[in-house]
Amino acid sequence: MSKSGSFDTFSAALAIIGNEILSGRTQDANTPWIAERLTERGIVLSEVRVIPDVESVIIRTVQQLSELYDYVFTTGGIGPTHDDITAECVAKAFGVELVRDDDAFRMLEEHYGLEELTPPRAKMSLVPQGAKLIPNPVSAAPGFNIKNVYVMAGVPRIMQAMLDHVMGTIEAGTPILSNTVACGLLESVIAEDLSDLASRYTDIQIGSYPHYRGGVLGLSLVLRGMNHESLDKATQELIDLVRKHGDEPRALSIKSRPDQSASRAG
Repeated sequence: MSKSGSFDTFSAALAIIGNEILSGRTQDANTPWIAERLTERGIVLSEVRVIPDVESVIIRTVQQLSELYDYVFTTGGIGPTHDDITAECVAKAFGVELVRDDDAFRMLEEHYGLEELTPPRAKMSLVPQGAKLIPNPVSAAPGFNIKNVYVMAGVPRIMQAMLDHVMGTIEAGTPILSNTVACGLLESVIAEDLSDLASRYTDIQIGSYPHYRGGVLGLSLVLRGMNHESLDKATQELIDLVRKHGDEPRALSIKSRPDQSASRAG
């Protein structure tokens, strides 16, 4: 856990496991969802790796990320097919056996029925020894948690259900707040002023993101931090900078926890 003044945050990494992501056959839809929910809980997603279904790579990645970050999340590779090797690799990463979990087996039996619980499906009840199950209310086959690693399915709907459960079990930090100022300026016009603003508000991250919507080029300026007062001051100065360059902010979006979110005109 890292601390900044009176604010505590946790660090996290995400390992997306699957040849189908690297080949382009499947697009990753999980990273934005995970990043947003972690941010709401004061957990900073600091690194995302996309890796293949290769045993040595998965083992090495899990070991490295587990040492570097407070929390590690993985998606993919816990299904019934031959290339679903994540559980086995995580067990090897921590030097424990892969064992059948009786609760996991029972969940699968209740979902499929004993006659339809084929060996490939029963494979999904194998988890590293000592791991805790992550419930799967969508298709029964659970994920699992061992040490600071949370192993989840790659299918977005199932992953989201698993993550909802995980978020209720892990320690959270100070929520990370963000304001977004949208305008029609070019990045080059406001770049020097943004650099100066960032140097005076070192506790606020300021990002500049061009976009092209409806045939119109625009710019989203995003400020992120944990101090309400500092964030509000920096945001007001940014609004003044946009106006100084002859544009009017189109909107100011303010986001904190889900039940505290709001928006107002700039």
